[in-house]
Amino acid sequence: MPIPYHLYGQMNGEKKGKIFVLPIITRSVETGWNFGALTARIFPKKPSDSLSRSSNLEILGMYSSKQQVLFALNGTQYFNNETYILEEQLSTSYFPDKFWGIGKYTPDNAEEAYSFRQAYMYLHLKRKIAPHFFGGFVYESQKVWDINYVKGGLLDKAALPGMNGYFISGVGASLSYDSRNNAFAPDKGYFLQLFWNHFDKAWGSDCNYTNWVADFRTYIPITKSSVLAMQYLNFSTNGAEVPIRSLAAFGGASKMRGYYEGRYRDKNQMFLQSEYRFPIYKFIHAIVFSGLGSVASQWKDYSIADLKMSAGGGLRFALSKKEKLSLRIDYGIGQGNNQGFYFQLGEAF
Repeated sequence: MPIPYHLYGQMNGEKKGKIFVLPIITRSVETGWNFGALTARIFPKKPSDSLSRSSNLEILGMYSSKQQVLFALNGTQYFNNETYILEEQLSTSYFPDKFWGIGKYTPDNAEEAYSFRQAYMYLHLKRKIAPHFFGGFVYESQKVWDINYVKGGLLDKAALPGMNGYFISGVGASLSYDSRNNAFAPDKGYFLQLFWNHFDKAWGSDCNYTNWVADFRTYIPITKSSVLAMQYLNFSTNGAEVPIRSLAAFGGASKMRGYYEGRYRDKNQMFLQSEYRFPIYKFIHAIVFSGLGSVASQWKDYSIADLKMSAGGGLRFALSKKEKLSLRIDYGIGQGNNQGFYFQLGEAF
């Protein structure tokens, strides 16, 4: 478990921010045990800015028991009464991974190992156009190289674009409605975002395709200290040149917990998940969650009979009561042999 060490910046008696320095021991289905360090800076809103939420910036370095290596910088900054919001993700990694084939019918015993190196950038700048409404500009790039896979195996036979390495570059736009009251663990409000991103050789991409994402979340107070959180996400890809790391990846620490992220892969994915969060004792909370979803090559291929289910529960240990930042331990159970623990920082959604 991470153990926080807190640093507080001060100027003329005013608290300027909080820094968490965390030696990290975490676990997920994809990585096994992880060892590393996280530095997280929380920037509280100014007293004169009653509309903005607290900004954050995280720097992470990790090494896993499966020999995966990750260095990342992630954050969200709220500017000038949330007139502008900037979200960024920058990372470089070496990642031994797994592949079961393409589609929703791949069996658990089809598991095949492969590995790759990756550099990733995601920048999303939003501008307020009305109260709680934002228009956004998106840039995303990814370079993948040193891909090692079984010759003649599942991944080789899938004949996906870029199997000798590739670079993708995408430019897009978003429209969002965001009335959540907290950046880390909202207990009321809505988040609705429509997201479009086009990857094209005209701006340096090796592959041409388009992503569409619809992400809807709601947070409903049940009692003074408990909340029901729900999320619906639809991820769609159009185009014939979609490389493996750009396909929809079903499962993970934040969606359909209990399934390895990428257990099912295809051009399209949708899921609905819910989570009930409630207090147990002082700084300890608990949750129960469930999810339902699937992947498909086309919209017409979705069917109720093929939906995958997940369920589970977990605990939350508060790091910052004011900012509602917590460590979480979840255990998710999917269908078949899919299940596992997640030790993470922050809520799943």
